[in-house]
Amino acid sequence: MSEPKSKNIVWHHATITKEDREKLFSQKGVVIWFTGLSGSGKSTLANAVEASLFERGSHTYILDGDNIRHGLNKDLGFSPKDREENIRRIGEVAHLFAQAGVIVMTAFISPYLADREMARKLNKEGEFIEIYCRCSLEECERRDTKGLYKKARAGEVKEFTGISAPYEEPAQPELILDTDKESLKESAGNVLAWLEKRGIIAPV
Repeated sequence: MSEPKSKNIVWHHATITKEDREKLFSQKGVVIWFTGLSGSGKSTLANAVEASLFERGSHTYILDGDNIRHGLNKDLGFSPKDREENIRRIGEVAHLFAQAGVIVMTAFISPYLADREMARKLNKEGEFIEIYCRCSLEECERRDTKGLYKKARAGEVKEFTGISAPYEEPAQPELILDTDKESLKESAGNVLAWLEKRGIIAPV
């Protein structure tokens, strides 16, 4: 949906700007979008990065795929249409966090290129950071902490990404992390180094 259904609405500009908040927080408000197969380490990595940022005094928040489906998106399933709406909503929410000067991290499979591009376009150049948690399907299945791959192989879980539904790899992500080869510490360190280099956070 490109245009709101309601027509008698006007956008109100806040007195305090994004730049004002960034100056107060000493950081850039950005969306860090972790994408990858189930079991690729998105949530684990997002939490590790947030812990390090929190120690530095950064203002952060994680929007996790499962958590969002317990509330905001509990009316959505896993059909292609529902997946698109799931990402559309979270893209809008993440954008609002970034406008508030927060470093917001999302941990969603977000399997479709078009949906991730839609989320990217909500933000200005440099304010959307797509991080591909690249991990082999074999390793994701080996981890399978939720037992979902086993159920998907048995046909008990329908439209499961990587088994009965596709995953479209990012074309040009800002960062690729081979989470089946790197340690959690290495992957988190690579993210922090990238943020420092781009001036989103100050170096230690």
